[in-house]
Amino acid sequence: MFFTKSYLASVIVFSCILLLISANTLFAQFNLSGELRPRTELRHGYKTLPAEGDNAAFFTEQRSRLNLNYSKDLYKVGFTVQDVRIWGSQGQLNKSDGLFSVHEAWGQINFSESIALKAGRQELVYDDQRILGSVGWTAQGRSHDVMLVKFTDEAWTLHTGFAFNQDINPPEPAKLFDTFYSGVNNYKTLQYLWYHREFESAELSFLFLNNGVQQPDSTVNFTQTVGVTGSHTFPDFQVNGTTYYQTGTDPSGAEKSALLASGNISYSGFKDISLTLGADYLSGTRADQEQNHSFNPLYGTHHKFYGFMDYFYVGNPHYQQTADHNNNIGLVDLYLQSTVQASKETTASVAFHEFISPVSIVNPINPVNRLRNRLGTEIDLVFSHVLSEEVKIQAGYSHMFGTSSLEAIKGGSSSQTSNWTWLMLSFNPHFLSK
Repeated sequence: MFFTKSYLASVIVFSCILLLISANTLFAQFNLSGELRPRTELRHGYKTLPAEGDNAAFFTEQRSRLNLNYSKDLYKVGFTVQDVRIWGSQGQLNKSDGLFSVHEAWGQINFSESIALKAGRQELVYDDQRILGSVGWTAQGRSHDVMLVKFTDEAWTLHTGFAFNQDINPPEPAKLFDTFYSGVNNYKTLQYLWYHREFESAELSFLFLNNGVQQPDSTVNFTQTVGVTGSHTFPDFQVNGTTYYQTGTDPSGAEKSALLASGNISYSGFKDISLTLGADYLSGTRADQEQNHSFNPLYGTHHKFYGFMDYFYVGNPHYQQTADHNNNIGLVDLYLQSTVQASKETTASVAFHEFISPVSIVNPINPVNRLRNRLGTEIDLVFSHVLSEEVKIQAGYSHMFGTSSLEAIKGGSSSQTSNWTWLMLSFNPHFLSK
């Protein structure tokens, strides 16, 4: 049997990597894991109301990830590479494509047990992910290029992060002057401070975030978000609350003054059944207002809140077409959720959302009149079954009962059926752990 030089070289390199891993893991921790997650969706009214004659969308999107983490006493490193694709978007004999990317690539220096510096591309996940989250539901997820300093004590944790972004126009090595940042849907600079304190039966967090967006004239508009998140656990209850305030100057140059307030109470006294009753308030801007009163939840995991059909805050606007601005109308979300633990492996949940506009809505046909503030009702059903520690199957169905007010905000027709069905398989293998 004959082997080519490239084949022999590949075998030698792979063998050396295995030897290095075996040698190094005697004194360090190494973990290699993966994720393969195809999700099939049937959409007819997802994110926006369908118009008469609109056909449903049907497709499968798959996320494939490879995660590598390595740690010693002095440092840690983490890499996550991913491929995100729609089934059929590439031909069968495809040589290459632009779907493979680096989701995370970071290194952390441990100066002591309580102080560490973490730098590189990484997910930022804090508290309930209302403002900073991984957006794990989406296939691509969210990660930041940031430097993070971490201080840890037995009862409290303090993180402070810094980011300054640049594009590749002109590309290095020709990038010699200026720091103008354009062509990327991203902030130019970001700084934040997060403090978390744990008590015997409660938790409290404080967040301050300064967000800077580059303008065409080279200036940078800054908005500041400051707020607290807390929870208290009782024998059968848990109470959660969040409030944030935003000020500064928005990307369009308007003054910003906006508020978010959220609260819920969960009851777990029933056998195998939990109930959560809650309300979210996000301030909005009227059609005739010049100041921006629309709260922006920034880089949070919005799919976790405001209904699974993603009508609000998930990359799609909900502002009045009659306005001279594109600031959203805000949202009041009254919800009731219930989860049933049918067995150790099987759970089912249902959520009811009642959506209301916190500001008056102008009738686009007759601007003198106002429409009702009620936007619609959404029902979300989710079924989950764990086949093993590494394999899970989930399915869901959601239905939106929209109103004429939602039509005025989102377009489409509320008389059309608006629903969404999905099926997702999750494989999370652990290839190697030392």
